[in-house]
Amino acid sequence: MEEYASSNQGGCCCFTCVRTQSVGIVEDLGQFKQLLSPGLHILLWPIQNVVGTLSLRIQQLDVYCETKTKDNVFVQVAVAVQYRVLAESAYEAYYRLTDPRTQIQSYVFDVVRSTVPKMELDEAFSSKDDIAKAVLESLASVMTEYGYEIRNTLVTDLSPDNKVKASMNEINASRRLKEAASHKAEAEKTKQVKAAEAEAEARYLSGLGVARQRKAIVSGLQSSVAEFSSEVEGATPKDVMDILLLSQYFDTLSSVGANQLFLEHDPATVTNLQKSVGQSFSTKIGKDK
Repeated sequence: MEEYASSNQGGCCCFTCVRTQSVGIVEDLGQFKQLLSPGLHILLWPIQNVVGTLSLRIQQLDVYCETKTKDNVFVQVAVAVQYRVLAESAYEAYYRLTDPRTQIQSYVFDVVRSTVPKMELDEAFSSKDDIAKAVLESLASVMTEYGYEIRNTLVTDLSPDNKVKASMNEINASRRLKEAASHKAEAEKTKQVKAAEAEAEARYLSGLGVARQRKAIVSGLQSSVAEFSSEVEGATPKDVMDILLLSQYFDTLSSVGANQLFLEHDPATVTNLQKSVGQSFSTKIGKDK
């Protein structure tokens, strides 16, 4: 679209208005005459006329290029090129290039198809900035000569075939599941190690407690045997031990019977126990007499 307005006044002069952020191209009988800045201008019509205008605004060209990576995967690369006309080089921009957008697109194709094939697919995904930088450097050095400034280039998308995408997703999912299983196994291992360490420590402490308990029992038994032997005339250490063992036996039965009830399958057991206790005391009394 031409960014100017003109009107014929009196048949010999023409008033022309160039809009903001635009530059007009004036020819004099088919030959370039001058560049018009934004504002109102008077031309000698029909000798002079505005043959076209160029916008100085930043424009964007989206280029889509298909190429193949080093590991033989076809990908669609989308590159956005932001460019503008240099006001001081509007002559070159207007007269030296017939179709600047097609020219820019050709350079983008050339750079992308010479850069991406050197990379494997994963590397290409992680090197979007490098690809964009290569396109920018190539375009900037060439298009400046034609009156265009390349402001920026962006690789907006890098898309492989749908089947490749599905395979990549499966690989990533498998890798993540493997990592999760590894972490879970490591956590279970740590849990078991800590549990084993805790159990070992508990057994060690329990052993210390049992050892101290038995030591105290032995010490108490020694004291009881010595005291009983000295107070009861004719009592031997064996007699004292028999009585203590019997006492401990009843204590054990009392402790166990507080929560559980044991029924002997042989009814004669209780009778035998009574006879044994009775005989023990009868023997003791006979000795005393």
